[in-house]
Amino acid sequence: MHLQAIRLRASNFGTCRMNIRKANTARIMVMLLSACALCSSTAFAASARTVSSLAGTWILVAADVQHPDGSRESDYGAHPKGLLLIDEQGDYSLQIFKAERPRFHSGDKAKGTPAEYKAAVMGSSTHYGTLRVEPDRGVLVFHMLGASFPNWEGQEQRRQYELKGDVLSYRVTARPNGDVPISIWRRVEQGRSASRSGTTEGDGPRFK
Repeated sequence: MHLQAIRLRASNFGTCRMNIRKANTARIMVMLLSACALCSSTAFAASARTVSSLAGTWILVAADVQHPDGSRESDYGAHPKGLLLIDEQGDYSLQIFKAERPRFHSGDKAKGTPAEYKAAVMGSSTHYGTLRVEPDRGVLVFHMLGASFPNWEGQEQRRQYELKGDVLSYRVTARPNGDVPISIWRRVEQGRSASRSGTTEGDGPRFK
């Protein structure tokens, strides 16, 4: 009788330990799942905040090109003009123009000379679409729905970027000759309109 009681206590103790082990395992699984969900939502929120942080109106500060030998010069003349608009959802529109583009002598866009057409095409870069940010990689991803250079339409281009306060700079994918365009933008303070030159003058834009 005494032996049976001991065996019964041992059996109950083993069952109790097993139940405790199962309960601990369940608690650990719940904690792990909660942690995964939190990490996922945190990552999404971080990405959304980064996209939102780029929303606004940006004026072109510089449009340079870096050559394969490391030298750097202006890519769109001495006084390039440009405007970049980004909304909270990542929709964007971008225009860059060379200020020194010659006017068509005829005054008719359909009657330009070969040199005038070349200067007009090579002296401008425009595209629009949607913008995505990969903050961990420091990459902007432009999905181009329309572009002045037809070959870019439908493309997704990745560009390394830096955001320092209200100054955004990025490096465009290298051209076939190895040149790397570099664009630098400054955000215009909300409530101010963008002027042609992007300078702070009278009722023109003020930069943060």
